[in-house]
Amino acid sequence: MSKDKAKEAPAEAAEGAEGEAEGGKKKLPMKMMIIAGVAALVVLGGGGGAAFMFLKPKPDEAHAEKGHEKKKEKKKEKGGHEKKGGEEANNIKEGPNGVIFYTLPPVVVNMQTADGRPTFLKLKLTLELPDEEAVETLDPNMPRLQDMFQTFLRELRPEDLSGSQGSYQLRMEILRRVNLVISPARVNAVLIEEMLIN
Repeated sequence: MSKDKAKEAPAEAAEGAEGEAEGGKKKLPMKMMIIAGVAALVVLGGGGGAAFMFLKPKPDEAHAEKGHEKKKEKKKEKGGHEKKGGEEANNIKEGPNGVIFYTLPPVVVNMQTADGRPTFLKLKLTLELPDEEAVETLDPNMPRLQDMFQTFLRELRPEDLSGSQGSYQLRMEILRRVNLVISPARVNAVLIEEMLIN
């Protein structure tokens, strides 16, 4: 009989432990839910506040956008040019006597040297065009012009560009080649804004 009592005592103790564990489990999820709810409010509140701060337009930007739209409308009225995507083109400027200056994107090429060390040439060119029709011819031919610059300039050596005679010959050769690419339109002159040899 003592064996039966011994078996019953651990069974009762186990049931008591289960009852306490069940009672403990009921409190634990409630605490966890409160903590999780507070943490969620903090995260959502912080995320909402950050989104409000970063995504709201700044007063200066809102005024600048309105001013930019007005400038764009004035440019359209004058018959000005725009880049694709609605951005105003700053590479086209009107010059004296009705000429137009068209600034090309900078060209960087690797030049040949006698000793084989790497030497780079960076050119920033502006083309002087007689009228807007030449600009309209120039824009669609830009990939051909870029290819022409790369193939021609890569064959030059640093000695070819030394002195004023070298820059004059470079200017005349680029003028000849650009006119061949955009023919029948013509470019009046090639202006070298920047020439760096490294």
